[in-house]
Amino acid sequence: MNADRLLQHFERISEAPDAIERLRRFILDLAVRGKLVEQDHKDEPASELLKRIHAEMSRVVTTGGARRGKPTVRFAPEDLPFPIPQGWQWSQLAEIGLISPRNNADGASLASFVPMTLIPAAYGIPHQHEVRPWSEFKTGYTHFAEGDVGLAKITPCYENGKSTVFRGLKNGFGAGTTELHIVRPLLINADYVLLFLKCPHFIESGISRMTGTAGQKRVPTNYFAFSPFPLPPIPEQDRIVAKVDELMALCDELEAAKSEREQSRDRLVRASLQRLNQADDEDESFGEHADFTLNHVPRLTVRVDHIKQLRQTILNLAVRGKLVPQDSTEEPASALHGRLIAEIGSFAAESGIATPRVNPVTEQAVPFAAPPGWIWARLASMFRVITDGDHQPPPRSESGVAFLTIGNVTTGHLDFSNCRFVTEDYFDAIAPHRRPTKGDFLYTVVGATYGRPALVETDRPFCVQRHIGILKPTSEIDLGYLHLLLSSPLIYGQATRSLTGTAQPTIPLRPLRNFLAPLPPLAEQHRIVAKVDELMALCGRLEARLISTEADSRRLLEAVLHEALTAPTLAEAA
Repeated sequence: MNADRLLQHFERISEAPDAIERLRRFILDLAVRGKLVEQDHKDEPASELLKRIHAEMSRVVTTGGARRGKPTVRFAPEDLPFPIPQGWQWSQLAEIGLISPRNNADGASLASFVPMTLIPAAYGIPHQHEVRPWSEFKTGYTHFAEGDVGLAKITPCYENGKSTVFRGLKNGFGAGTTELHIVRPLLINADYVLLFLKCPHFIESGISRMTGTAGQKRVPTNYFAFSPFPLPPIPEQDRIVAKVDELMALCDELEAAKSEREQSRDRLVRASLQRLNQADDEDESFGEHADFTLNHVPRLTVRVDHIKQLRQTILNLAVRGKLVPQDSTEEPASALHGRLIAEIGSFAAESGIATPRVNPVTEQAVPFAAPPGWIWARLASMFRVITDGDHQPPPRSESGVAFLTIGNVTTGHLDFSNCRFVTEDYFDAIAPHRRPTKGDFLYTVVGATYGRPALVETDRPFCVQRHIGILKPTSEIDLGYLHLLLSSPLIYGQATRSLTGTAQPTIPLRPLRNFLAPLPPLAEQHRIVAKVDELMALCGRLEARLISTEADSRRLLEAVLHEALTAPTLAEAA
């Protein structure tokens, strides 16, 4: 592997998702392909090593009563997954070790018990064990001894790479779950066997060969014991293991450094946004700090999740009156509020419905002081009506009028694809104030996706299920301001506190109508919406840049790793 080139580009490469974990997997892949260390023509070739292993196998079987596997030592060219260096030999685990050996031990002895939970998935982490009387698990369990290599054969443990070399066993032997494959290597480095079992090639090839039902699939013994196993000379095995350990330690250092960088960035972003979100109304330095933070957003936001936090902060600043300056010459919101109340009354009279009963706004109830010219109001005083869909189960129809459920609106936009339909007679029977029309807001009030607004931007007639609130705005209020208000942490927090039920959390209509909402003068609403649009567009550009950077990092990572994987070995190059 060209470590210099890797380190040269690591700052960019590390921004790719799972970059370091992918580096770890490639290190293991390079190791078993003979591309990690230099070959030495002075090493005894693996073909000679196999002869000695065969002799040792015969001795162990004859003297110890162990069972010999029946490997197929000849592979067709198409059965070999990749080329290996000169001096290596294709073999099988059943040829170089004992498969599923049993221990002959005194029933009164202590031994190590290793449950699946104590077997690590990551390379380089030793297993743990429990010391118990051997008699407790002598029968009915998988046996192993000091230096054996174990592989989890059941999903998802296998896919996660759970495998280990058993070391430090009490009295040198132990047992564990029957969901383990065991090999006892003869004359070869057990750690080399382990890194082969953890390499992407072995794991990915084995997934397609698993047998059993979903959730209970297992790697068969035939795959474990008789798959092509790339066998290097003994000295090279040792060099490979040492190099893998070195590079894994480097990955640990890179991972720690990356983690520290990300934590530092997170602390900076969190501290900056927290000050904006929690600034006191009398904080004279707030405006300067806000300008600095918003003007230096590109330096602060380095991950996509930072953008989400920034968007929420922008909405929070907007509804607190801290995004644009107030203008004392503008008509105050109290005058606007009076006209809104009159419009709501007229709409109720025309529609034959009652005006909503809302609680008075008290100074003790409001979460912060309203800016000059603003007032605190109840959400119901900003909408002609806040209701929900028909509570009767609608008749299904193959065609007719669209009927939207929560799944059609949770993205914040109306999605008519794969929606249900109701008959026109059913639709016509719905009271007009319970039919959404262009300019209304839908608001999810049930389930895990509660509290999500969606503006109706279509003239297409449709109706909704009762799990969706219908909010019809008054005419003298900026729809953009209502949208950002409904999307803000202020409203979402009240929605969360108003939930009833556990299995299916629900926002009742009465609390929804009583949500506290800050109302600015109409002219300031327009300025707030324009500023939010400007900042949200900036967030969109930043998000696109971060996604592009991640994609570039991913491509660079692929290129560097592909170069390492396809480059000839030093022996081949010579």
